[in-house]
Amino acid sequence: MRGDLLPNEPHPMASSALAYLSGLGLQKLFEYQEAFASTAIEGNRLAEVCSETMRRVLAHEPLSDRYLLGLAWAIRDMEEKK
Repeated sequence: MRGDLLPNEPHPMASSALAYLSGLGLQKLFEYQEAFASTAIEGNRLAEVCSETMRRVLAHEPLSDRYLLGLAWAIRDMEEKK
């Protein structure tokens, strides 16, 4: 089906999500990493997933577009609420 992603094909917006995160700058990304990590300790599932995803982004490790899009959306949502 034309609307289905092929196996190993990233979502077309994954590169945009990565560009958004990169555009925040390292300082802000580290601040979010710290916030996610400290909240994850308390058992917050969103923070657990975002903390690990952020670790992978900062370490330039492979990750699924699903995780990348989720992280970018979570941070975007927090940025808008400031």
